[in-house]
Amino acid sequence: MRRTLDLIYDTAAALAAVFMVLLLVMVLLSILSRQLHFNIPGIDAYAGYMMAATGFLALAHTLKRGEHIRVTLLIGSLKGSWRRGFEIWALFAASLLALLAAFYSCKLAWQSYTFHDISTSNDATPLWIPELTMAIGTVVLAIAFIDELVLELRGQRVVITSEEASHNE
Repeated sequence: MRRTLDLIYDTAAALAAVFMVLLLVMVLLSILSRQLHFNIPGIDAYAGYMMAATGFLALAHTLKRGEHIRVTLLIGSLKGSWRRGFEIWALFAASLLALLAAFYSCKLAWQSYTFHDISTSNDATPLWIPELTMAIGTVVLAIAFIDELVLELRGQRVVITSEEASHNE
Protein backbone atom coordinates (compact mmCIF):
# COMPACT_ATOMS: atom_id res chain seq x y z
CA MET A 1 0.00 0.00 0.00
CA ARG A 2 2.85 2.42 0.84
CA ARG A 3 4.36 1.99 -2.63
CA THR A 4 1.00 2.67 -4.27
CA LEU A 5 0.44 5.84 -2.25
CA ASP A 6 3.96 7.09 -2.92
CA LEU A 7 3.46 6.34 -6.62
CA ILE A 8 0.26 8.41 -6.60
CA TYR A 9 2.02 11.36 -4.92
CA ASP A 10 5.04 11.12 -7.23
CA THR A 11 2.85 10.81 -10.34
CA ALA A 12 0.88 13.91 -9.36
CA ALA A 13 4.18 15.76 -8.79
CA ALA A 14 5.50 14.62 -12.17
CA LEU A 15 2.32 15.87 -13.82
CA ALA A 16 2.74 19.17 -11.98
CA ALA A 17 6.26 19.41 -13.40
CA VAL A 18 4.93 18.75 -16.92
CA PHE A 19 2.33 21.48 -16.48
CA MET A 20 5.03 23.83 -15.17
CA VAL A 21 7.06 23.28 -18.34
CA LEU A 22 3.90 23.84 -20.40
CA LEU A 23 3.33 27.05 -18.44
CA LEU A 24 6.83 28.18 -19.41
CA VAL A 25 6.08 27.35 -23.05
CA MET A 26 2.82 29.36 -22.89
CA VAL A 27 4.57 32.38 -21.39
CA LEU A 28 7.39 32.21 -23.93
CA LEU A 29 4.89 31.90 -26.78
CA SER A 30 2.99 34.89 -25.42
CA ILE A 31 6.17 36.97 -25.29
CA LEU A 32 7.24 35.81 -28.73
CA SER A 33 3.83 36.53 -30.23
CA ARG A 34 3.93 40.11 -28.94
CA GLN A 35 7.44 40.68 -30.23
CA LEU A 36 6.71 39.23 -33.68
CA HIS A 37 3.21 40.74 -33.92
CA PHE A 38 1.09 37.62 -34.25
CA ASN A 39 -1.80 36.46 -32.11
CA ILE A 40 -2.40 33.10 -30.48
CA PRO A 41 -5.99 33.18 -29.20
CA GLY A 42 -6.37 32.18 -25.57
CA ILE A 43 -2.67 31.89 -24.76
CA ASP A 44 -3.08 33.82 -21.50
CA ALA A 45 -6.01 31.63 -20.45
CA TYR A 46 -3.98 28.49 -21.18
CA ALA A 47 -1.09 29.85 -19.11
CA GLY A 48 -3.57 30.29 -16.26
CA TYR A 49 -4.83 26.73 -16.68
CA MET A 50 -1.27 25.43 -16.58
CA MET A 51 -0.50 27.47 -13.47
CA ALA A 52 -3.57 26.13 -11.65
CA ALA A 53 -2.75 22.55 -12.68
CA THR A 54 0.82 22.95 -11.45
CA GLY A 55 -0.27 24.26 -8.08
CA PHE A 56 -3.02 21.74 -7.37
CA LEU A 57 -1.17 18.67 -8.59
CA ALA A 58 1.88 19.50 -6.46
CA LEU A 59 -0.02 19.89 -3.18
CA ALA A 60 0.17 16.29 -1.93
CA HIS A 61 3.80 15.81 -2.84
CA THR A 62 4.65 19.06 -1.08
CA LEU A 63 2.80 17.90 2.03
CA LYS A 64 4.54 14.54 2.10
CA ARG A 65 7.94 16.23 1.82
CA GLY A 66 7.27 18.54 4.77
CA GLU A 67 7.30 21.69 2.67
CA HIS A 68 3.83 23.03 3.53
CA ILE A 69 3.81 26.04 5.79
CA ARG A 70 3.12 25.01 9.38
CA VAL A 71 2.61 27.26 12.34
CA THR A 72 4.80 25.52 14.90
CA LEU A 73 4.65 28.12 17.66
CA LEU A 74 1.91 26.28 19.57
CA ILE A 75 2.82 22.71 18.72
CA GLY A 76 6.48 23.33 19.50
CA SER A 77 5.56 24.26 23.06
CA LEU A 78 3.53 21.08 23.63
CA LYS A 79 5.05 17.85 24.93
CA GLY A 80 4.03 14.20 25.06
CA SER A 81 0.38 13.27 24.76
CA TRP A 82 -0.72 16.91 24.41
CA ARG A 83 1.48 17.30 21.35
CA ARG A 84 0.29 14.01 19.83
CA GLY A 85 -3.33 14.91 20.55
CA PHE A 86 -2.92 18.29 18.88
CA GLU A 87 -1.24 16.67 15.86
CA ILE A 88 -4.13 14.21 15.53
CA TRP A 89 -6.68 17.01 15.84
CA ALA A 90 -4.85 19.13 13.25
CA LEU A 91 -4.50 16.23 10.81
CA PHE A 92 -8.15 15.28 11.28
CA ALA A 93 -9.27 18.87 10.63
CA ALA A 94 -6.95 19.13 7.61
CA SER A 95 -8.25 15.79 6.27
CA LEU A 96 -11.84 16.98 6.63
CA LEU A 97 -11.10 20.28 4.88
CA ALA A 98 -9.19 18.50 2.11
CA LEU A 99 -12.10 16.07 1.63
CA LEU A 100 -14.51 19.00 1.36
CA ALA A 101 -12.25 20.73 -1.17
CA ALA A 102 -11.96 17.49 -3.15
CA PHE A 103 -15.72 16.92 -3.10
CA TYR A 104 -16.55 20.42 -4.29
CA SER A 105 -13.75 20.45 -6.87
CA CYS A 106 -15.05 17.21 -8.35
CA LYS A 107 -18.61 18.54 -8.20
CA LEU A 108 -17.52 21.73 -10.00
CA ALA A 109 -15.77 19.80 -12.77
CA TRP A 110 -18.77 17.49 -13.16
CA GLN A 111 -21.21 20.41 -13.31
CA SER A 112 -19.07 22.18 -15.88
CA TYR A 113 -19.06 19.00 -17.96
CA THR A 114 -22.81 18.48 -17.56
CA PHE A 115 -23.75 22.09 -18.35
CA HIS A 116 -21.19 22.37 -21.18
CA ASP A 117 -19.66 25.39 -19.44
CA ILE A 118 -16.97 27.09 -21.52
CA SER A 119 -14.40 29.77 -20.84
CA THR A 120 -15.51 33.34 -21.42
CA SER A 121 -12.11 34.02 -22.93
CA ASN A 122 -11.68 33.88 -26.69
CA ASP A 123 -10.33 30.31 -26.44
CA ALA A 124 -13.81 28.93 -25.46
CA THR A 125 -12.24 25.95 -23.67
CA PRO A 126 -14.66 23.55 -21.96
CA LEU A 127 -14.00 24.41 -18.31
CA TRP A 128 -14.20 20.84 -17.05
CA ILE A 129 -10.82 20.16 -18.66
CA PRO A 130 -8.74 22.58 -16.55
CA GLU A 131 -11.02 21.97 -13.55
CA LEU A 132 -10.21 18.27 -13.76
CA THR A 133 -6.60 18.94 -12.71
CA MET A 134 -7.89 20.87 -9.70
CA ALA A 135 -10.19 17.98 -8.79
CA ILE A 136 -7.42 15.41 -9.15
CA GLY A 137 -5.00 17.54 -7.13
CA THR A 138 -7.45 18.01 -4.26
CA VAL A 139 -8.38 14.31 -4.22
CA VAL A 140 -4.71 13.34 -3.99
CA LEU A 141 -4.20 15.97 -1.26
CA ALA A 142 -7.10 14.50 0.72
CA ILE A 143 -5.57 11.03 0.37
CA ALA A 144 -2.23 12.41 1.57
CA PHE A 145 -3.78 14.04 4.65
CA ILE A 146 -5.68 10.87 5.52
CA ASP A 147 -2.44 8.93 5.03
CA GLU A 148 -0.67 11.28 7.45
CA LEU A 149 -3.53 10.93 9.97
CA VAL A 150 -3.43 7.13 9.82
CA LEU A 151 0.35 7.13 10.20
CA GLU A 152 0.05 9.45 13.23
CA LEU A 153 -2.62 7.25 14.82
CA ARG A 154 -0.38 4.20 14.32
CA GLY A 155 2.63 6.02 15.72
CA GLN A 156 4.51 5.60 12.42
CA ARG A 157 4.45 9.20 11.19
CA VAL A 158 7.79 10.84 10.60
CA VAL A 159 7.51 14.61 10.57
CA ILE A 160 9.83 16.04 7.96
CA THR A 161 10.69 19.65 8.61
CA SER A 162 11.99 21.98 5.99
CA GLU A 163 15.47 23.37 6.60
CA GLU A 164 14.16 26.82 5.72
CA ALA A 165 11.51 26.65 8.44
CA SER A 166 14.11 26.03 11.13
CA HIS A 167 16.04 29.23 10.32
CA ASN A 168 14.76 32.27 12.17
CA GLU A 169 16.29 35.63 11.45
